[in-house]
Amino acid sequence: MRKPVEAAVWGKGAAKSAFQPVSVTICQYDAQASGQDYATVTTKRTMKQATDLFALVNSAKPEAKKPGFCTKELGPTYVLRFTDNDRGVLSYTAEAFGCHRLVATSFEGQGKPGDLAAPRATTPELLKSLGLR
Repeated sequence: MRKPVEAAVWGKGAAKSAFQPVSVTICQYDAQASGQDYATVTTKRTMKQATDLFALVNSAKPEAKKPGFCTKELGPTYVLRFTDNDRGVLSYTAEAFGCHRLVATSFEGQGKPGDLAAPRATTPELLKSLGLR
């Protein structure tokens, strides 16, 4: 979970993703989790909720440089797995602490482009909407 976030190239990638989600699975990981620890909480959302959440992800502006100032508090990290009608899966990692990084980490599926959206910072609106229901 952490490796793709650390490897992200800031200032590179598409400004927005053109993905059309029909559902989303949100996994919440403990800040202390390491390796392949399972998510502490998982939730799925419907097409309308997935579309609304994806709009919040896309609304954050790409940032040219990796955040230099990060808070020390520990909070959860969320992994958002958006799925489309062709069973493509676009994954984002959203940190609710530290540098508040929002990074597209993978795009899986037959015929899916390999280009990911540029890294950005999580917005307060996005974090608020991730509260698991």
